[in-house]
Amino acid sequence: MTAQGTIKILIADDHAIVREGLKQILADTRDIVVTGHAENGAEAVKLARKGADVLLLDISMPDRSGIEVLKQVKKETPKLAVLMLSMHREDQYAIRSLKAGASGYLNKQSAPDQLVDAIRQVAAGRKYISAALAQELANQIGEDREVPAHETLSDREYQTLVMIASGKAVSDIAEELSLSVKTISMYRSRLLQKMKLRHNAELTHYAIKNHLVE
Repeated sequence: MTAQGTIKILIADDHAIVREGLKQILADTRDIVVTGHAENGAEAVKLARKGADVLLLDISMPDRSGIEVLKQVKKETPKLAVLMLSMHREDQYAIRSLKAGASGYLNKQSAPDQLVDAIRQVAAGRKYISAALAQELANQIGEDREVPAHETLSDREYQTLVMIASGKAVSDIAEELSLSVKTISMYRSRLLQKMKLRHNAELTHYAIKNHLVE
């Protein structure tokens, strides 16, 4: 945070309406000022180099996954606090985000005052998670539990799993993530092998059973 007590914020989200909505929420807050925005992952990494206190980063960027962007940002600017924003439920990506270096994780449908509170917390060097996620983590502590198969996947494999289970074709996923069909097919093969599944139907059944998709 700056000496004057103003928190400088960067916003990285590919939807203009979301960026404007966030700016509007933060415009009503005296101690927070938005100093820049990015529409994709590459822009977010460049923006982070210019310096700020907190980066609000959407987990679903058009050119690469938000977690990949997060890792790059933390590698180049380790002191920048990154608050991940997502439409996904917290149990899907929050823990992956925190392990990758995020200071917090917030669902986009959260109340405005929750966003402001989260920004202030991470700017002060603390971690931010919701009460629901804190409870989920507390439930896991001390449990002698088997690691679910999907937790062994890489970030890209997990993203591919969720997208296939959501009904998207390999070609659609490739286009959305700006990757080749061959690359997505490779992720699919790897995740099926790791999870000991045979085809998309079993993959989808697993995802639904484990609440990875709606």
